[in-house]
Amino acid sequence: MKVVVDMNKCQDHGQCVFASPDVFSLDADGRLLYVPDPDDALRDEVEEAADVCPLQAIRIED
Repeated sequence: MKVVVDMNKCQDHGQCVFASPDVFSLDADGRLLYVPDPDDALRDEVEEAADVCPLQAIRIED
């Protein structure tokens, strides 16, 4: 599984951080950080993060 975030769309709302804290986080400046190749065991929470993103900036590729 590969996680792709369109950083041009992302406005750092952080909803993905709540849905999938093992993959998404915010740095000290409030900017999104993420693991681009998380373990497949995290797929459900990554899918949830993509669903709750208000700007639909998260995409999952296999």
